[in-house]
Amino acid sequence: MTSSLVLTALGADQPGLISKLSQVISDSNCNIEDSRMSVLGGEFAILMQITGNWDKLSKLETTLEKLQESTGLQIVTKRTDGRLNERGKIPYSIEVVSIDHPGIVHQLAEFFSTRAINIYDMTTHAQAAAHTGTPIFTLNMTVEIPAGTHIASLRDEFIDFCEQLNLDAVLEPYKI
Repeated sequence: MTSSLVLTALGADQPGLISKLSQVISDSNCNIEDSRMSVLGGEFAILMQITGNWDKLSKLETTLEKLQESTGLQIVTKRTDGRLNERGKIPYSIEVVSIDHPGIVHQLAEFFSTRAINIYDMTTHAQAAAHTGTPIFTLNMTVEIPAGTHIASLRDEFIDFCEQLNLDAVLEPYKI
């Protein structure tokens, strides 16, 4: 029977971290099912879902302690059940671009939360515009909309909401 483990790791960025981490996982006969990784400032951060037999995951957890010491990574693991595919949820993609300012993520999260819409995945990025240096914020998220939701009405509400906040936004069906 396959079990799941969620792993997070954080530490000073250096070449070879993903290679070392994936080698330990492979040597334990476990599989990386899902992962996200980024360098934020000078820090490396990764989030992974790893699967394997319970005894293989136990072996991996022991080996990760050694990897933590040799790399300086702070590694946290937690056993989890596999994610249930919820019926009646429709995935939609959201893209937002704006001049960067505090509170954008919270305002968007609140919009969806008050409508019982789950945020499944989200990435954000801020950078200076090429010619002006103006800080530009971009957000990409996947949400799970309950099947009974009137999509056209939700899209209208969302676009009106974004216009009030001076956000350029798109809400469209998720494409694989």
